[in-house]
Amino acid sequence: MTLRKAPSANTPPILVKSAFAVPVWRTITVGTFANSFALLNALDAAGCSIGGLAEEILARPAFTVGTAKASVELFAVSAAELGFQTGTARLADIYARAQQLGFGLAAAEVAPQLRLQFFDQPMGEFLIAMEPIKTWKGEPVILTLANGGAGLVLIGRDGSADAGIPVTSRFLFVRSNEAALAKVVGGVDEAAALGHR
Repeated sequence: MTLRKAPSANTPPILVKSAFAVPVWRTITVGTFANSFALLNALDAAGCSIGGLAEEILARPAFTVGTAKASVELFAVSAAELGFQTGTARLADIYARAQQLGFGLAAAEVAPQLRLQFFDQPMGEFLIAMEPIKTWKGEPVILTLANGGAGLVLIGRDGSADAGIPVTSRFLFVRSNEAALAKVVGGVDEAAALGHR
């Protein structure tokens, strides 16, 4: 097993202009567990640490697992690549910009499934993945996959609209259904145009 390094913070970000300009970062499988408790047990058996907030989120009724096995393409994009220049940006603004560019928020199941399927995460990397889910007290939480040097973890963090997120943080998105539909329609139009040449 080799130690991978996270990309240098000195490298200037390349601005994303569209979800279709971003290559697939990783494809994972979801819908492989009967329920969230089986998923939680698998994380424990794999030796992945789970933070208190993350554990609470996985036990919430709003956290669901897919009923059918499916592949999900993930796209890793930093807030800086979405165009945010300051040290931090509001979570709501990051999500809004991502959606404007054709990204969609990943289902909550993606974060723990990725934790089980991504054991070579570079040290120092934190990946934010999912729509917020509320704790029993009503506080929104988002799940984050991390390798802080002491092992692989799944933690929860503030998922409120006003949460300040460092622009160097990387988010995991899917392509939105609207964006996928536009690509299909665009592809049909492009094919038709080529046929008339």
